[in-house]
Amino acid sequence: MIGVGAAREPARWAVWELPAALVASNYLEAIERAGAIPLLIPPSDIVRRHPDTVLERVDGLMLTGGPDLDPAGYGAELSADTEEVMPARDAPELVLARRAHELGIPVLGICRGMQVINVAFGGSLLQHLPAAVGHEGHRRHLGSFEGVEHDVAVSPGSRIGAIEDGERAIVRSHHHQAVEAVGDGLEVTARAPDGVPEALEGAGGDYLLGVQWHPEADPDSRVIESLVRAAGERLAGE
Repeated sequence: MIGVGAAREPARWAVWELPAALVASNYLEAIERAGAIPLLIPPSDIVRRHPDTVLERVDGLMLTGGPDLDPAGYGAELSADTEEVMPARDAPELVLARRAHELGIPVLGICRGMQVINVAFGGSLLQHLPAAVGHEGHRRHLGSFEGVEHDVAVSPGSRIGAIEDGERAIVRSHHHQAVEAVGDGLEVTARAPDGVPEALEGAGGDYLLGVQWHPEADPDSRVIESLVRAAGERLAGE
């Protein structure tokens, strides 16, 4: 069972148009293809207050993409370039990331989820990447993964290196923020050609992995499969 952090967004179905807790189906389908059951975790304050009650019911945790994190969470002022923030989603996910790792539950962060992991462990973010790197290459087309592929260099001996089976990978990205100061106990294990961090891992042996790209948008990616495998190994060892 893989817990998946859900967004709170307006949605329309049948005759209704209401706020909804939702996750894009491609995340869920990737988990199912890997042999696990996805369980949506709503962005709720009760989750923030009772993370163990949630986490004792799952074998792995996935934190998905979404809006910018509130910079107040890492002690920064709000930049004019920061887009919509949702502190009500940030708070439970930051707690879940920390607590799941403390409990030895495998954690995978995707795009925003990688940034959540970094902030959860005391790191900070660049609020508008183009201002730092001078180009829009990390988010070329809003709302689309068409033509967004790029190389990343992967650290030898890293977890992501084992998943990608080499020191280079081609990935699909869609982001305008990025890791700045790296959180405590984390290390950057993949970078884009311009030096932007593309993967973070926990320094210990437990599965704590963040990728700035979107493996759910790539049917050939083995990243989500690796989370399911780690969750299964943990479950088998209990």
